[in-house]
Amino acid sequence: MAGRDRLFILERTKTDADGAQFYCRDCIEIDGLLAMFPDLSANIEVVRVPWPRPRQAVVDAIGEENQNLPALVFAEGGFVNDQDDLLAALHQRHGFPRRSS
Repeated sequence: MAGRDRLFILERTKTDADGAQFYCRDCIEIDGLLAMFPDLSANIEVVRVPWPRPRQAVVDAIGEENQNLPALVFAEGGFVNDQDDLLAALHQRHGFPRRSS
């Protein structure tokens, strides 16, 4: 594989105008997976991006219409940003375990 896959993921939390904090459910699942398997994660370039759109780094990589995160961009081209497909790609391409359900 030429280069490394890039994983675009939101910053861990966002704060709204009232001071309430939020996290992205899908991103936190991927974050946990990366933390549990640091040896596998080392083969992926992780790019954290801010919550507000446009997410310029994502737009530059996969287009304005594909800002849904997390997104795994393949080194040879193409990407997935659907959670089930992303988890399958992490398993197939990088050896992460499969999700049980």
